[in-house]
Amino acid sequence: MSLKTAVIKKVPSKDWTSGFFVGNLWQIYQLTGDVRFKERAVFWNAFMEKEKFNNHSHDVGFKVFGSFGKGLEVADKAKYKAIVVKSAETLTTRFNKKVGSIRSWDFNKDIWEFPVIIDNMMNLELLFGATKFSGNEKFKNIAIQHANTTLKNHFRNNGSSYHVVVYDTISGAAKNKITYQGFKDDSSWARGQSWAVYGFTMCYRYTKDLAYLKQAEATAKYFMNNENLPEDGIPYWDFNDTSIPNAPRDASAAAVMASALVELYKYTKNEAYLNYSNKVIQTLSSDKYLLNKSVNSPFILNHSTGDWPKKDEIDEPIIYADYYFLEAIIRKKALKFYENQSL
Repeated sequence: MSLKTAVIKKVPSKDWTSGFFVGNLWQIYQLTGDVRFKERAVFWNAFMEKEKFNNHSHDVGFKVFGSFGKGLEVADKAKYKAIVVKSAETLTTRFNKKVGSIRSWDFNKDIWEFPVIIDNMMNLELLFGATKFSGNEKFKNIAIQHANTTLKNHFRNNGSSYHVVVYDTISGAAKNKITYQGFKDDSSWARGQSWAVYGFTMCYRYTKDLAYLKQAEATAKYFMNNENLPEDGIPYWDFNDTSIPNAPRDASAAAVMASALVELYKYTKNEAYLNYSNKVIQTLSSDKYLLNKSVNSPFILNHSTGDWPKKDEIDEPIIYADYYFLEAIIRKKALKFYENQSL
C-alpha cells in the first residue's frame, strides 16, 4: 500500500504474498477469539485452494501453508490437510535430484540455469507438514535435501547468507552467488537473513539436526550484532547499503526475525534471542510503526521495504510484515504458557 496515494496494491492468488491476508485473519482470530475473523478466513481460504495445482512457483508453501496451514492451527480439518499434501506434491515437481534443491524462479532461464533463493527455505514447512499429514516420507526427504544443499552453498564465513545461488544442472555444483533483491551480490539483504534463521530453525523443529540449529544461531548472531543494526532493532533493508543511515528500514525483516527467534529461544534458552524479539514487538507496537487508525486499510504496520532494486514498496505497509508480527506475538504467548506449565 502507498500511503502517499492511498492505493492498495492487490494481487491474484498466484502471487507469493496472496496467502498472508488469510493467515492474518486466522491469527487475529487466535488472538481475539472474535469469530468474525474466523468466518472471513474460511471465506478467503476458498480463493487460495487452486494454488495447490500451480507448479510455476516455488512459493506454493508461502501461499498454502500461510493460509490453510494457519487454518489447521485453529481447526483440525481433513480437507485442509489434503490441500497441503496436494500442494506438496506440486512443489516436488520443481525438485532436481542432481542439484539437490527445489528450483526457485523460472524467469531469466538464459542467465540462471537453476536459481535457488534463500527465501525458499520458508516453503519447506509445506513439505514437512505433508509428511506429517500423509505419512509419506518423500516430502520430508526432499525438504532435507534442499536444506542440506542450502546449508552447503548459501552461507559466508560470518554467518550471513547470499540471496541467490545458481546451480549447474549437469554437475550439480554452485556456479554463481548473486543477489536479486539485495544491494549488491556480496551484501546482506536483511529479509534474506531473517528467512534463513526462520527456515533453519523450522527445519530443526522437524528433524532435530543440530547443523540446522547451528546455522540458525550463526545467522542470528550476524543479524543481531551487526554494527548497522539500529538501536530499536528494526534493520535497514540491506545491512550493506552505502546510504545508511539514510536507507529505508524493513519492518518485515524485523518481524520475521522476531518470530523466528522466539522459536530459536525455545530450543537454546539463549536470552539474547528472546530479548531481541521482545524489543522488536515493543518497537513495532509503537506509534512510529503502527498505522494510525485513521488509515483505512487492511494493514497493521508501516515502514517495510518490498523490492528496493525495483523501487517497489519502499517504506510502506506490506501484508507479510503483519503476518509475522502477529505470529511473533502468538508464539510469545504460547511460550509463556509453556514455561508456566513447566514450573
